[in-house]
Amino acid sequence: MPDGDTTAVDWLVAGEELPGTTPLLVILHGLEGSADSSYARMLMGAALQKGWRSCVLHFRDCGDYRNRLPRRYHAGETNDLRYFLETLHKAPNAPENSGPIVAVGYSLGGNVLLKYLGESGHDTPLRAATAVCVPLDLHECAKALDQGFSKLYQRYLLKRMKKSVARKFDRYTAAFNWDKAMSARTFAEFDDWVTAPLHGFRNMEDYYDRCSSVQFLKYIERPTLIINALDDPFMTQDVIPASSRLSESVTLEVAESGGHVGFVDGGTPWRPSFYLPGRIVGFLEPQVAIPGL
Repeated sequence: MPDGDTTAVDWLVAGEELPGTTPLLVILHGLEGSADSSYARMLMGAALQKGWRSCVLHFRDCGDYRNRLPRRYHAGETNDLRYFLETLHKAPNAPENSGPIVAVGYSLGGNVLLKYLGESGHDTPLRAATAVCVPLDLHECAKALDQGFSKLYQRYLLKRMKKSVARKFDRYTAAFNWDKAMSARTFAEFDDWVTAPLHGFRNMEDYYDRCSSVQFLKYIERPTLIINALDDPFMTQDVIPASSRLSESVTLEVAESGGHVGFVDGGTPWRPSFYLPGRIVGFLEPQVAIPGL
């Protein structure tokens, strides 16, 4: 990265490829996710069946790789994605850049992707994008996770987040209040006491205000599909934006059910089938097929 930090990219490529035409699918994972997350692996498999290249760009300190600087990642960090895409785009002889580039973001990664697209307009090497189960309004999602059954997800993820922080820092090296961080009981508290000070925000409110992707949707100028579900425990219906907040390039699909990055559409409890890989590839495939776009 330009600031001297590092992160990891996991790749999956087909055996037979045509130089200059093979699409590349860039995947952004969700909170505490990685290339090992089931949704990422399923999508990479679907891309492989099409003969596409795919990769998972890990956010800093995610996967099995620890970054160097005293920081991690957050829902509004678009500079790393921008640098990665520009690096591919400006290296025409690199094998990674053999064809059109598209991107998919899940959950937090979807928020990053949509914010990036809104910031970039036409100034992006991406042909098209899809974002799934996106916390479009971080304020509303933090509230939702502190209500009812959703608290179970919050408790589970907070435990993982604290464990990740403890792998990187201790009370003597942390650039935040260690005792408060380890005692956080909600996402809002964790973001107020860890995410905000670690990444230059005044507080949780400032972080959520500046990084909620809903305010960037009307500026997106690449074909973009957003898939959310009304029964997603990470958010409420208040997160779903009105059509007036979308640009003409954005298609919003809201399912009655689907949970958080679930979307089981058949099969059996032992061998379920999933809606997302086929829908995502089906949306992106016509975009990469347009010559010279």
